[in-house]
Amino acid sequence: MSEHSEISALLYRYARAVDSKDWELYRSVFTEDAHIDYSSAGAVVGTRDEVVDWFAANFGVIPWSMHYITNIEILETAGDTASVRAMFYNPMQLPGMAEISACGGYYHHELVRTPDGWRSRSLREENLWFTNPPG
Repeated sequence: MSEHSEISALLYRYARAVDSKDWELYRSVFTEDAHIDYSSAGAVVGTRDEVVDWFAANFGVIPWSMHYITNIEILETAGDTASVRAMFYNPMQLPGMAEISACGGYYHHELVRTPDGWRSRSLREENLWFTNPPG
């Protein structure tokens, strides 16, 4: 597989993990010491395991979500590291709301190549818009 295909597969695995609420699969996207920042959406910032704990406690109330990840750009590579930016579109059903909610923006990843393939050591979500947000 090409580098771009491998990185794309990692980001698609991320989307599948979140939408299926498979937190072990989610962990497999990141390094053990990864820093993850969802603050632009009003959500958690922390280590991989702190974020998984937050998702497990809070994301289960969302009946469904469907992350689309597109326009994957490898901005910079240096040996076994890569900076990646990708667009996301995420329609979802929030609890107690009849209308569909959706948000979109960019994922900014700092990736590292490991013996098990590419992993994210840093993710920052840049949420640009949200229709029918919670609360």
